Amino acid sequence: MRILVITQGTYGERIVRNLRECGPSGWTVEEIALVKALPPLIDEPDEFLPDVVPQAELVIAAGESPGAAQLILDIVERSGARSVIAPVDNSSWLPQGLANQLQRELAEKGVGAIFPKPFCSLSEASYGYRGSARPYKDELISEFARHFGRPKLRIKVNPETKLIEQVEVERNSACGSVAHAAKQMVGISADEADTKAGLILHHYPCLASMNQEQIDEKLYDTLMHVSGYIMNEEVAEQVKPYKTPQRYLTTSEYVDDK
Repeated sequence: MRILVITQGTYGERIVRNLRECGPSGWTVEEIALVKALPPLIDEPDEFLPDVVPQAELVIAAGESPGAAQLILDIVERSGARSVIAPVDNSSWLPQGLANQLQRELAEKGVGAIFPKPFCSLSEASYGYRGSARPYKDELISEFARHFGRPKLRIKVNPETKLIEQVEVERNSACGSVAHAAKQMVGISADEADTKAGLILHHYPCLASMNQEQIDEKLYDTLMHVSGYIMNEEVAEQVKPYKTPQRYLTTSEYVDDK
């Protein structure tokens, strides 16, 4: 697969580095590094794009401003890409209205586009968290999501000590935080792994936004916290058979101090 990543700083640069280091051997990952100071409205895309845009099948839009998002359509046209992943790890970089506009314009050109919020909510068939999750059908994006997106782990726990002995990463996050967290989880008790996992992931550190916003109809939180919840949920499912059952007092065990 030929992948072209639009970057504008640390956020996208980490994604490029991780895809190059951890992606399948048959993938090629090119980068267009945009300047930091883009105007809020782009009238002349040629002023900010390179003379030659690498050819690609999939574009990953990892810019850090609405100006960068406005260049997605031109980059897709010049690269020949057929699919776009425009992650929303900070809503100020890609507001919902702009995302809706891009999706319509790309669809008119026969280009599939998804906007996972956050990026680590992406799986082979859907993106988004809980009530905001949406299905999609795109072979290129699904192929990418087999390797990068929503955490997918295989955790080995010692049944006697209940300590994690090994964590195999079956699907890493695009930024690499899941693989980082997996290494740090070895030796942790199964009883506390599902609460510590998200905290360890944040220590990478996670680059998702810490601004409060509406995630779905029931959750008002930050995208950084959502990334932690997603990691915790994956770990909780894996260690569930090894956790110490919670003990509740029965009527006969209740002691009245009076």
